[in-house]
Amino acid sequence: MRKDRIKILFTIPNFDTAGSGKALLNIATRLDKDIFEPHIACFNDKGYFFRVVKDSGIPVHIIDYTHPMTNKIEGLKHCFNISTFFRKNKFDIVHSFHYGSDYSEALAARMAGVKWVFTKKNMSWGGGSARSWKLRTLLASAIVYQNSDMKSRFFKSKKNLYFIPRSVVVDDFNVEAGKDEERIKEEFGIRDNDKVIICVANLDAPVKGVEVLINAFAKIAEEKENVKLLLVGYDLEPYADLLKDMAKQTGHGNRIIFTGKRPEVKTLLSLSDVFVLPTLHKGEGSPVSLLEAMVSGVLVLGSDVPGIRDQLRDFNHLMFEPGDADMLHERLSWVLNLQGEEKNSLVNELKKNVKKHYYIEREVGEHEKVYLSLTKKISGIKNETVKISTSL
Repeated sequence: MRKDRIKILFTIPNFDTAGSGKALLNIATRLDKDIFEPHIACFNDKGYFFRVVKDSGIPVHIIDYTHPMTNKIEGLKHCFNISTFFRKNKFDIVHSFHYGSDYSEALAARMAGVKWVFTKKNMSWGGGSARSWKLRTLLASAIVYQNSDMKSRFFKSKKNLYFIPRSVVVDDFNVEAGKDEERIKEEFGIRDNDKVIICVANLDAPVKGVEVLINAFAKIAEEKENVKLLLVGYDLEPYADLLKDMAKQTGHGNRIIFTGKRPEVKTLLSLSDVFVLPTLHKGEGSPVSLLEAMVSGVLVLGSDVPGIRDQLRDFNHLMFEPGDADMLHERLSWVLNLQGEEKNSLVNELKKNVKKHYYIEREVGEHEKVYLSLTKKISGIKNETVKISTSL
């Protein structure tokens, strides 16, 4: 192992929700350890996924590495303190997985003379945060964006842009996740002949469009007795309460199941026939749940919005207009009636799409290219080629 490895600090607010944290860890744990030395920084040690992070063996720093910049004097003082932490630990690159528009971390990195990278993970930009997003962009040494719409909307003239969509660990979905199936079927009253529609998303904001799915499902439920809808994800916010009331009002509330956050997502997917991601016009970053469904052998439907349209660009017939419950109902009716070779062929094409474009080795390799392009610390490394497919 080289002594002069490139030292990278990955920063993220917390590991309360595993989505972004898992994406970060998938990259950090797979970097070439002969070349890179990964570290992680977060605000606290809360969240069930934090234990997984600690068990990875990667050094974790609990530190408040951001500060509100409304009071510029206080903000700059904090930035200086954080820059001291960056310098003391001799980080070469700080890579932010923060979902918000904070730019104090970037200022601290600049003060420390450290390259600073951020991943744009969502379609937020305008309103009160627009100025902060612009400063965050201006201060970045490189920007990783996750869907093609981001470049045209946010980064038209910015250099050092890298398109790296989210990926999945394909091998995690090659083994049948069946050991919990009977327990879960009993818990949720799923019968062997039931058709199961599933959506995996934290129910914390109307942008998820789950009310559109509930309206479409209500029409399906009028036509078919053996259908159930599983809504998997955090459901303790006011938006989730509205959805639960709405489900009851359809008259089919007994077939619309709010599971809450569940660790057995792979098993739930194995029990499902169709996965639906009904996000509204604002769109997604790069929704890994859709990829997980595809590689699990589940048929999928998604709204035609940023993030989803990249992943389904070769499957236009599996998309519907955002907010259009009638169109979603039509697509659901068609998919639920697919059988035999027609169904198997579509399932296999979806799997191949993920294995060709969205496999974890590709995502890691592309990040390694970014880091190598930002530092010439290791003589001879910068010209090495990462041997992975780059076709998108």
